[in-house]
Amino acid sequence: MATAIGIIIVCGLLVNYLFVKMKMPGILGMILLGILLGPDGLNWLSPDILRVSADFRRIALVIILLRAGLDLRRDKLNMAGSTVVKLSFIPCLIEGFTIAFAATALLGFSFVEGGILGFIVAAVSPAVVVPRMLEFSRKGIGTDKAIPTSILAGSSIDAVFAVTVLTSFLGIYSADSFNIPFQIFNGFMSIIFGITLGLLAGYLMVRFFIRYNMRDTKKVLYVLGGAILLLAVEDILKSKIQVAGLLGIMTVGFIILEKIPKTAKRLASKFSKIWIFAEIFLFVLVGAQVNIGVIFGALFAGIIIIAAGLAGRSAGVIFSTAGTNLNYRERLFCVISYLPKATVQAAVGAIPLTLGIPEGELILAIAVLSIVITAPLGAIGISYSARRLLTTENKKVKE
Repeated sequence: MATAIGIIIVCGLLVNYLFVKMKMPGILGMILLGILLGPDGLNWLSPDILRVSADFRRIALVIILLRAGLDLRRDKLNMAGSTVVKLSFIPCLIEGFTIAFAATALLGFSFVEGGILGFIVAAVSPAVVVPRMLEFSRKGIGTDKAIPTSILAGSSIDAVFAVTVLTSFLGIYSADSFNIPFQIFNGFMSIIFGITLGLLAGYLMVRFFIRYNMRDTKKVLYVLGGAILLLAVEDILKSKIQVAGLLGIMTVGFIILEKIPKTAKRLASKFSKIWIFAEIFLFVLVGAQVNIGVIFGALFAGIIIIAAGLAGRSAGVIFSTAGTNLNYRERLFCVISYLPKATVQAAVGAIPLTLGIPEGELILAIAVLSIVITAPLGAIGISYSARRLLTTENKKVKE
């Protein structure tokens, strides 16, 4: 397995560099690299690393959500107001159910299977959106109306919300019978429990860091380890209650920023560096699990389903920003920023396959197809449109 890790790191860095030089998202190159190195390609990756790839992908999702939480400033969230709340779930719900109905019509899925596909594909990618919004915040692009913070918070919670709804659909699929109102209530309570756990963990870490002096590197390890343990608690409790552990992880970052902002800024910088490593494993390993034959077999239907979902999501973003102080250009930027898929699809796209769901391979193939189509379009669209659609605060530019 050590050889496979070396191959992934070296080749991943090289491919990322080449794609960035070609003005293409590096994540696309890493997914294609994974396909090339995987069982359907050169088969250079050992079975051992493929068996633990789900754990690598999960840790990568933890890292990017911690990074997002460490930049959720209260003053910017207050400025954004209810817009963040609406952007957190309305576009996701519309896209998820649009895909669910489309999958039943085009692929013959049951509605529950369509819901599983819908809320795997529906999530916005923190890996694509978060780094760009952080960059815009530093440069003062759109900060006069807290647009980067609104999108950063909304898209990150959107990803967590999608996973929460997905968990409910997976629970329905595995149950002999189900109660829709109970599942909705269960999903709502999982969000409450997730935030509560995150608040508790965040406050404990803050007290620990204040009381004991240590290097920032050790603090990063404590935060990362604690966040991973939050997911372990979620796994332990899931037979009794659902807990939105990913939302708890974001809450940990938020509490650290609120209570010890100088430390949070340094930790955020270190997590950005860790993300370089985690990103490679996330996207290369998801590419390695793709069955090329299944992708080509569902190519036409998959494109239609993804396009229908994006249309629904765009309508949801327009609705969520209606009545705000954003003009039509800024609302268009929000629509573009909500297009890319990558992180969640890479992290959870293979779950139906590992659970033995008959349509699992097809669900994974469409999830990967959504990354290949939307990640480059979204990344290029966000970078290209930001300076053309948003205003820049002069004082930030001088800094």
